[in-house]
Amino acid sequence: MTRLPPVPYEEWDAEALSPLTGGRKPPPSNALGLLVNHPDLAKAFLTFNIHLLARNSLPTRTRELAMLRVAWRRRCRYEWAHHVRLGRKAGVTEEELAQVRSGADTLVNRAVDELDAASTLSDATYGELAKEMDERQLMDFVFTVGAYGLLAMAFNTFGLELEPGLDDGGFEQE
Repeated sequence: MTRLPPVPYEEWDAEALSPLTGGRKPPPSNALGLLVNHPDLAKAFLTFNIHLLARNSLPTRTRELAMLRVAWRRRCRYEWAHHVRLGRKAGVTEEELAQVRSGADTLVNRAVDELDAASTLSDATYGELAKEMDERQLMDFVFTVGAYGLLAMAFNTFGLELEPGLDDGGFEQE
């Protein structure tokens, strides 16, 4: 049930979306339409979020696996659908999607689960991540998990629907 509908595309505030678009109007997106309900918040959040999407030091595949695990844990259909598509483009396999769904004991799943449940990483998980990631990547990982947890919370709370015709990426599979 939609609680806060996205602003119609024709009414979007280009300035609110400028961190993402440089002043150009992006293609329609229910997520952006939702954010434009609060232009100041949209501009502030997108300034941060563009780093996570475009300047993140993590390998794209790792970033997408983390975002997918957050979406699955938080039961966020919108986030899942979009990041299944992006993850596949980044090389995420069907087997890895199944591992995300099942909560298989992979390093990324374990790290996301710990951050989501306890807002910290165990020494063991941190140590494993630190063997694979430098300091900036560790920071990007933690901030990516946090930001996408926040987005999942907002999308779920406001009842954000998928764009018409977008496949939900097998979200209902358990």
